[in-house]
Amino acid sequence: MFARITTVQFLRFTLACAVVLFAATCLSVQAQSSPTRPVPQPTPNPMDRRHDGIDFGNRESETRKRLALKEEKKKYEEHVERAHEARDLAAELKKTYETARSFNAADFKKLERLEKLTRRVRNEVGGSNTDADPKELPKTHDEAVSQLADMARELCDEVEKTPRRVVSTSIIDQANKLIALIQYVRGTRD
Repeated sequence: MFARITTVQFLRFTLACAVVLFAATCLSVQAQSSPTRPVPQPTPNPMDRRHDGIDFGNRESETRKRLALKEEKKKYEEHVERAHEARDLAAELKKTYETARSFNAADFKKLERLEKLTRRVRNEVGGSNTDADPKELPKTHDEAVSQLADMARELCDEVEKTPRRVVSTSIIDQANKLIALIQYVRGTRD
């Protein structure tokens, strides 16, 4: 049955195979030359929250924040240390004055240092470089030196009580009074 294939049938079969091969070749060439379209991603469902999409922040920004906080804390501790140093200097000056009833050159240097520390404490809490104008200055040098130690101690207590990042008018006022008193004791204020 298969032995008798006519020439016409053979030509038809060969022609059909050639057409099918030609069509397959054209389709494969067209598929290779056409641009590929991206496969659309399904939109995430907001109700379906998995841990994959949570942003915990990057390490660099967290490290910067931590360093900034550490620096701020260090500055605050230095601020408190300045207030302690001012308190200690004033107490030392009071003792020296009580024993000798006058100041020597080293004591005047300490008064100068005390004024600088007090100005720095005032400026760091938001005060300005304006001159202090006290309402009442003591009448005697003895009273002034005694008040100097008391005011420096009160200033130190205020600084210790005040948290960081606070503009404290009570510290500014206390520092201004102390600066005026220091200038009075030094003789630079009338």
